[in-house]
This record gives sequence, structure tokens and C-alpha cells, in this order.
Amino acid sequence: MNLRALVTGLCFALIWSSAYAVARIIVAEAPPLLSLALRFSISGVVAVGIGLLLGQSLRLTRAQWRATLIFGLCQNALYLGLNFIAMQWIEASLAAIIASSMPLIVAALGWAFRGERLSPLGVLGLALGFSGVALIMAARLTGGADPLGVVFCLAAALALATATLTLRGAASGGNLWIIVGLQMWVGAAVLWIAGGLLESWHLPTNPQWIAAMTYQIFMPGIAATVLWFALVRQIGAVKASSFHFLNPFFGVAIAAALLGEQIRATDIAGVVVVMAGILAVQRARETRARP
Repeated sequence: MNLRALVTGLCFALIWSSAYAVARIIVAEAPPLLSLALRFSISGVVAVGIGLLLGQSLRLTRAQWRATLIFGLCQNALYLGLNFIAMQWIEASLAAIIASSMPLIVAALGWAFRGERLSPLGVLGLALGFSGVALIMAARLTGGADPLGVVFCLAAALALATATLTLRGAASGGNLWIIVGLQMWVGAAVLWIAGGLLESWHLPTNPQWIAAMTYQIFMPGIAATVLWFALVRQIGAVKASSFHFLNPFFGVAIAAALLGEQIRATDIAGVVVVMAGILAVQRARETRARP
């Protein structure tokens, strides 16, 4: 892996992990579902615009439409919607740690329901990763974390993992920016309906909230996508996924720096174990993918 790929991967992991602390700022002052619907409406315009400027087509294959609809629902509406709701009640660092278990859940579901083989390293990674998440969740729940918020985060990770496993490779064939933008609009449509039924709209106008929303739209929404595509082009999807092992560390560190969230000894121990587990699972995948 060259220096350029390393820097790209670190920047991607840093931006992805920062989304949780920034989301906590947003939901502290505005309804979570409607805020997220606004974010995806604007991000979708930007993504589709980039796609059109690059000459991509709005005409998708049937597989691409299927991937667009399922990921728009599972990733943007369910995964992020449930996380935004949960962060009204739990700390951003806990949400980030639970969300980072998604690669572990994908590997476990693939083994359980699709017969995908796991090497001894992969099995060890799953055991370590889930043990680390369980350690942190148990300590946080004992310390007063809201159980419903934890359940929502777990359901969110399961929804995204299920969609990821179901649609592996289904969105291939080009038009990536168009697909990303349409996925955002699918999520936005669901969230506008759900938010309109369940929430009362009010739009904060203070600089902190506007800055947080702008960051969500253009950094996790657009910049992270650009970096991910660049990273996949440089080193491939399997190696690129290895950078997810940094998400627990970055998520906890950013929440502490930006929001003043306390870092506990169990957090440090759990994060180290989770990172080791994710890295082991990704390394096992990388070994299996080699010809």
C-alpha cells in the first residue's frame, strides 16, 4: 500500500467516524428524521449533479435500481435514521462503536446463512470484535446508557449489514454517483414521510447547528464518498475495507474532543479489542480474495 492510499484511507475513516459526534449536535436541537431528510435531499442533488457532469446516465439496470432502492431504504432511512434517533438518548461514541461492528455482522451473517467459509483468523476476529462491543455496551448500560438507544443502534447495524450481504456487487456497471444520489433521495423520501408523521418541524438558525448540518451534507455525505471511490480504485474494495478497523478509535476520540464525552477504561480496552477483531476479519477476507 503506497502513501497516497494510506492518506486517503485515513481521511475516509476520520470523516466517516466524525459523522456521529456531529449528528449528536444536530439532534440536540432539531428533530432527527426531518434533519436527516433535509441532509439527504441536498446531498442527493450534489451527488446526481456530479454524476451528470461526469457524463453518467440516469438510465440504470434492473440490478442497479434494486440496489438503489434497498440501500436507500436500509442504509439511509433505517441505518442512519435509527442512529439519529438513538443519539437523542445515548452518547455519540457508543453509537459509533456499535455501528463499527457492521463488518463483523456481515461476516457472521454470511457464515450463518450463506455458507461462506471463515478461516481460523476470521473466527478469531469475530469472537474478538463482538466481545469488545459487548464489553463496552455492558459497561455503558451499567453506567446508565439508555437501553432503547442501544437497541436502535443494533437494529441499524443489522439493517445495513443485511443489505450489504444481499446486494454484494449488485450496483456494479457504472453510474456510481447517480446511484449514490438516487439512494439519498430514496432515503429522503422515506424520512420526509416518517418525520412528517412523527415529528414537529423546527429549523434552528444558530451558527453551531448550521455548521453541523453543512458538515454532514458535504463531508460524510459527499467527501467520504469521493475518498471511498478513490481508495477502491487505488487498492481494491477488500483492502479498502480494512480501514474500517480505525472507526471505533476515531469515533471515541472525536466524540471526546468535540463533545467532551468521557473516555472510560472499559472504552479503551473494548475499542482495542474491537479494532483487532475487525482487522482480523478484514485480513481473512483479503486472504480469501487472493487468486
